[in-house]
Amino acid sequence: MAQEANSEKEFAFGKENYVIVAVGFLCIVLGFILMAGGGSEDPNVFSEEIFSTRRITVAPLVVLLGFAIEIIGIMYRSKS
Repeated sequence: MAQEANSEKEFAFGKENYVIVAVGFLCIVLGFILMAGGGSEDPNVFSEEIFSTRRITVAPLVVLLGFAIEIIGIMYRSKS
């Protein structure tokens, strides 16, 4: 009975998991921030800035890195 009560207090994830997931979330948010902007204030004028390397290449890679970190944070098993 005492062992059952002890197992109820354990969380599914440890502190390390939450830290890793938080870092992954921040990477995803940073990637979307990097994608933002580049539009023209006048809808009749086309802006080439929307096709910058930051928006087309860097930002999606940062978002994918964030999702990979999220998966690692979920799957990570602490040593103890």
